[in-house]
Amino acid sequence: MPTSKTQKIIDELTEKIESGELRPGDRLPSTAELRAQYGVSITVVRGAINWLKAKGMVEGMSGVGVFVAETPER
Repeated sequence: MPTSKTQKIIDELTEKIESGELRPGDRLPSTAELRAQYGVSITVVRGAINWLKAKGMVEGMSGVGVFVAETPER
C-alpha cells in the first residue's frame, strides 16, 4: 500500500527518535533541508512536523528550530 509523502517523513523521523539516532534535545534538520532530502513541498514538511509536535515527540522554538522533546511520547 503506498504511503503518503507526509507519512514517509513522519515514519522516518519517528524511527530515528525511537532508535536513539535523534536524542532528546537534538535539532531536526531545517524545513529547507527536509524539503531537499525528501523532494517535497514545504506544506508536506510542515504537515509532518506538526503531526510530530501534536504527538509530543518534537518541540518548536520560534526562530531557532525544531528539537526532539525531552520526554518523547512512544
